[in-house]
Amino acid sequence: MNQSPQTSAPATSGQEFPCNNCGAKLNYDAGAQAMKCPYCGSQQAVPQQTRGAQGPPGAPAAPGAPAAGPAGREIPIEEGLRLAARGFGTPVTQVSCNDCGATVNVSPGEQTAKCAFCGSQQVLAQESAGTAIRPESMVPFKLDKPAANAKFEAWLGTLWFRPNDLKQMAKLQEMGGVYIPFWTFDAWVRSQWTADAGYYYYETEHYTDQNGNRSTRQVQRTRWEPASGWRQDFFDDTLVCASKGLPPDLVSQFQSFDTKQLTAYNPQFLAGWRAESYAIDLMPAWGTAQTNMSSTQESRCGRDVPGDTHRFLNVHNSFSHVTFKHVLLPIWIAAYRYNGKPYQFLVNGQTGEVVGKAPWSFWKIFFAVLGGLALITVIAVLYGQYEQQQRGASPRSLPAQPAHASPPSQPARPKH
Repeated sequence: MNQSPQTSAPATSGQEFPCNNCGAKLNYDAGAQAMKCPYCGSQQAVPQQTRGAQGPPGAPAAPGAPAAGPAGREIPIEEGLRLAARGFGTPVTQVSCNDCGATVNVSPGEQTAKCAFCGSQQVLAQESAGTAIRPESMVPFKLDKPAANAKFEAWLGTLWFRPNDLKQMAKLQEMGGVYIPFWTFDAWVRSQWTADAGYYYYETEHYTDQNGNRSTRQVQRTRWEPASGWRQDFFDDTLVCASKGLPPDLVSQFQSFDTKQLTAYNPQFLAGWRAESYAIDLMPAWGTAQTNMSSTQESRCGRDVPGDTHRFLNVHNSFSHVTFKHVLLPIWIAAYRYNGKPYQFLVNGQTGEVVGKAPWSFWKIFFAVLGGLALITVIAVLYGQYEQQQRGASPRSLPAQPAHASPPSQPARPKH
């Protein structure tokens, strides 16, 4: 899996790609973005291949089938099951995990000790039937293993309230690169909507306050009017993960896959790597995509309703020109166990985006909450003392007024 010759795992593909220099088996190197010999270091570019609708790369297209572009074909969903090619185009062995249910394709004869997704050692190897829909497109790994490990270390350093030994444990775990199956869907969606549009206006209201004084205030009111409209939007490469090994709540956090960089499927990109088989079939995946598109359209239609607010929004969506691709996207996975419970950390093998789960430390959270309560108590006590001092302070005394002098007495008249 893109490792040194001493620790290199067998290639996913049963087909070998010999080195032009020494004849050894080439693997795809993510850092070099090329086929690389693990022994002499010689590099060879991955050839760009085209493919027909029903055959392997280089086969003629079936009549009426859409042509393959740089990113592979967009297949009409009505014709998908008939036109789609089957298998990986090369011999593979499927390794199924009894714990998480993931199925990973490896080269025939590879001895796999544990699951790449959950770390379980309860795995079973069996020959692949070769009936699954073949990937149309893929994004080759652009992030190599050292870079993925660095992302893992950086992520662990940003976590709060985690066990102290988590970082030490994480260093002992293996980071594995796996191509994860996705479906992408393109569609035009026409949305017709109805709603009650609300317009704000204000009225003057008279009221009596708690002291019995009469006063006025402005009160907001809403005037409701029926409204309707329609819009049409195009959805390009709506992604639906078809993996069974990755938790949906974790893989859905990825935001940075760039499907504009999809390239036509080529088994050479899988040399030295593993690829998971899809566990969600085409039509159930299309149902998920429809739900996601409908949710987006409801938000858009809600913003189209005139006025200041709305209620009773009802949206009817019509889907047309629906096409799909089965694609493989690169993800680095660290599966580890802490106190017997599995946790996973994922690195986007294309962009380096990271998502993951990690155990919480009960005592760190306990003492943090305790410290927070203590701080609140101190603040409350200090505030109470301040209020008491304010109430107990005597009002400033007024300056003493000078006493008014009595008018001077009249001198006594002399007696005559």
